[in-house]
Amino acid sequence: MDVLHIDANAAYLSWTAVELLEKGCPIDIRTVPSVIAGDPENRHGIILAKSIPAKKYGIKTGESLFEAKNKCPSLLVFPPDYDLYMCCSNAMYQILLEYSPLVERYSIDECFLDYTASHKLFGSPVAAAHAIKNRIKTELGYTVNVGVSSTKVLAKMAGELKKPNLVHTLWPEEIPAKMWPLPIGALFMVGHATKKKLESINIRTIGELAQTKKEHMKALLKSHGLLVWNLANGIDDSPVTLNSEILQKSVGNSTTIDHDVTDRTEAHIILLALTERVAMRLRKLGYLTSVVSVSIKNNSFMRYTHQLKLSNSINSTTEIYENVCRLFDQSWKGEPLRHLGVHVSDFQASKTRQICMFDRSDSSKLQDIDKAVDKIRARYGTRAIIRGSFVNGSINPIQGGVNDSEYIMMGGYEQ
Repeated sequence: MDVLHIDANAAYLSWTAVELLEKGCPIDIRTVPSVIAGDPENRHGIILAKSIPAKKYGIKTGESLFEAKNKCPSLLVFPPDYDLYMCCSNAMYQILLEYSPLVERYSIDECFLDYTASHKLFGSPVAAAHAIKNRIKTELGYTVNVGVSSTKVLAKMAGELKKPNLVHTLWPEEIPAKMWPLPIGALFMVGHATKKKLESINIRTIGELAQTKKEHMKALLKSHGLLVWNLANGIDDSPVTLNSEILQKSVGNSTTIDHDVTDRTEAHIILLALTERVAMRLRKLGYLTSVVSVSIKNNSFMRYTHQLKLSNSINSTTEIYENVCRLFDQSWKGEPLRHLGVHVSDFQASKTRQICMFDRSDSSKLQDIDKAVDKIRARYGTRAIIRGSFVNGSINPIQGGVNDSEYIMMGGYEQ
């Protein structure tokens, strides 16, 4: 198998930069200290992406905007635009489909491409990788790294070797020279906690992990130990899988509110905005749900959840929202709120739905309405049609992070 891993460089910042340049912005924000971050006044002041000049100041993704500005007072800050990012991601995806029908959208800024059957059309995988990289830069205006190998994990590791705008190979025979000298934290699936455990037994490079007995890794980290040992040795048999064939276990959205909410009606409206996006995503995936849950975080940062197992499966926005409100009313203790979330799980395919004696009499009518609304939003944008509850109000009618997708924003498919 030949696999390409395509990763947009500093995706959010690059995509915002392209948009600004098209609108006549006099500078390319990729060339100056700049970041994409939420508004600190709205309690979203976290760095989502940074330019290379910002990185030179020690600014890191995930740190607070306050910390970043202390490092670089002249830092330019731009808000995220998730609808724009989805458009840019979709444009990249369309180019990749020209090289193979097997493209897996791993996250909004990353894709895997199975190139095994495409040699006769586009040449060697390395030649195709360069062609893809150059086309994306020329046609879309931003750069990508492309990793090339025989497995997904090695292709992903290859793409991380050096950035930006480069093609790297990491064939199995290149592992000792290219991958094993890297620090253990650079290995895919080795997070902060795993890194600390491995370093505590003097495993500090990927090579040292690879040459450790896998039985020791299993004793130390259980099944995750076997996983990272296999990855350190380049062992990965997972295929490039179309996202439509990946079973998603849950769909959810949440939001941090820019003020403490103390009014039940206002909380219900915010929950409706979250439910709108959750239900749209659920229908796009072709699922019905039978478990609805609500998460609450109060102004003391205490978090609690409440869930309900339904007697029948649903995907109607109205029906999901009714259960969400019911759960919220049962679980809210009346304290000020700063964060709300809506999640659904326990799926079945919508086409296999069976009529239940507990179905509402207007269920089919609600489904027809949702179908019409989804069609309008797909064509004209998610805010082309909104519920009357949001008219003349200040609450965003569709909330919860990302545009409708089958994958998470950055960092990989979430199951």
